[in-house]
Amino acid sequence: MRYENPVLPGCHPDPTVCRADGTFYLATSSFEYVPGLPLYRSDNLADWAPIGHALTRDAHVAALADAGSSHGVYAPTLRHHDGTFYLVSTNVSGDGHFLVTADDPAGDWSDPIWLDAPGIDPDLFFADGSCYFTYHSGDPENPIRQAELDPETGELGDPTTIWTGFRDPYVEAPHIYERDGTYHLVLAEGGTHAGHMAVAARADDPTGPYEGCPDNPILTQWGRPRADIRAVGHADFVRDGDGNWWLVCLGIRQHGRWPKWHHLGRETFLAPVSWEGGWPVVNGGEPISAEMTGPLPGERRDEPTPVERTDTTFADGPGVEWYHRRPPASERYDWGDDGLVLRGGPETLAEPGATFLGRRQTAFDCRAEATLAFDPGPGEEAGLTVLADEDHHYQVGVTRRDGRREALVRLRIGDATDVLGRTPVGARAVLAVDADTDRYRFSVDGEELGDAATRYVSTEVAGGFTGAFVGLYATGRGDWSDAAATVERFVYES
Repeated sequence: MRYENPVLPGCHPDPTVCRADGTFYLATSSFEYVPGLPLYRSDNLADWAPIGHALTRDAHVAALADAGSSHGVYAPTLRHHDGTFYLVSTNVSGDGHFLVTADDPAGDWSDPIWLDAPGIDPDLFFADGSCYFTYHSGDPENPIRQAELDPETGELGDPTTIWTGFRDPYVEAPHIYERDGTYHLVLAEGGTHAGHMAVAARADDPTGPYEGCPDNPILTQWGRPRADIRAVGHADFVRDGDGNWWLVCLGIRQHGRWPKWHHLGRETFLAPVSWEGGWPVVNGGEPISAEMTGPLPGERRDEPTPVERTDTTFADGPGVEWYHRRPPASERYDWGDDGLVLRGGPETLAEPGATFLGRRQTAFDCRAEATLAFDPGPGEEAGLTVLADEDHHYQVGVTRRDGRREALVRLRIGDATDVLGRTPVGARAVLAVDADTDRYRFSVDGEELGDAATRYVSTEVAGGFTGAFVGLYATGRGDWSDAAATVERFVYES
């Protein structure tokens, strides 16, 4: 059966997957974005529908208030054991590792249990009445450590070192699986860019000692600088109901002339796994590609999900695809029959705390359009943005200057800012951005005001771990806005 990679496009890094009662569930990192730890459901591993988030309440996200760009919540592991879903992750901007649980991943998750261990990339493995907590310690001499965990209390036993790396002493992302009585350890090495890879080891006991696979790395695009898909790694395995094994992993899609760039972030890819001589073989030893075939465990679907398309008047509030950057000031957001009402604070998009609500850009060729009703005072502004972080974003907005209501296109690229165009507008304006792989084109009421390169919101320029988000913003540019901006309709489609 044919399927297309990535199976979750846009900013969906560090995927983790499990199977429960014939259904697959997946979570990814969320960094500073709120709500945190997005969750997805699938019957076939290729088509994923969003079902909610694990971190939705103040107890979950309060520590993200001061998170820097690409900080916050890293690299989760999702597991199902004895009827309970367990999700362990790390808030690098808070108290470190934490564990949350749920009976239904689409429902409410527990308050976090904080775990007293250093590092990042925690894993959970249940075997013979024990729960093993394995993690990247941050110590290059003892990088992958393991301790028994009481998942009810968070109490950890004494840690031991179980892996010191194939090539890289900063080996990360450990996951343990059992197959035919043998325990397999899969890890990430080589960083998260061109040298990224997955390596494997095995043992007769989950605590080791682990023997490295003679064919390591089992997954990498290293050495293929012209490949469209690169940086694959950070893999998690799952077995389907037919006994077939699969992995999900992160990867990037680069394009353009050298040096290439990627601006959609690190995305989730899928590949089949076979076994030869007791060792995992990914995609028959061939590189992961955009067009794949494999024995998917369910029928394909045709209808788009909110990941791929949004058309909303916000009458029922924001859908599952919408995010704030850090915990929002709730008084700045309201929604109802008139649409989404935004109130700007003193912060601009160049500062943490700005009024912002956005969704991932998930396709190179796409269009986002917002119908905005706004009568700003001097200096007040609201509109549509393409945003990577505080230092790298594009805006098409409505403001007031010299007593005149006008639309403008503004760019911020590092320390450089510029206004590309201005035009008078009425009380209601349709703001749009049309994207292809190379350019964003910004228009107001059908008139194009300017364009900008996608390169300058890419990871290669902006840095960090997240991709471009398309969203809505409001600001008083140094003061609190008196005027409210109403977004009557928003459409994103590709």
